[in-house]
Amino acid sequence: QVQLVESGGGLVQPGGSLRLSCKASGNIALIYTTSWFRQAPEKQRELVASISTDGNTKYVGSVKGRFTISRDRTENTVYLQMNSLRPEDTAYYYCAADRVLTMSGQLGYDVWGQGTQVTVSS
Repeated sequence: QVQLVESGGGLVQPGGSLRLSCKASGNIALIYTTSWFRQAPEKQRELVASISTDGNTKYVGSVKGRFTISRDRTENTVYLQMNSLRPEDTAYYYCAADRVLTMSGQLGYDVWGQGTQVTVSS
């Protein structure tokens, strides 16, 4: 069974940095597009950044130039480096893979992690 586990969240002061990790487990052969989403209280979930299998990246406008998404294929891990954090970045952050192929040939769709809290406050 494929699982995604996020880590790296926490409390940081405005202007600070955090690096979130999203590690996939479960005899994985290939992870397709992986995205980071966030949801703040009383707000809709928002796509923050995504990275495709060939490394193409996309960002929501509010994080461009501050956040960087990357992946380590050997570790089946996707990272979100967040710099120059602002109070409005406070949210619960989730990673999700649109498709995950296992070594046994099974293809899973819309795999989500449990999330990690990021709080930016002085």
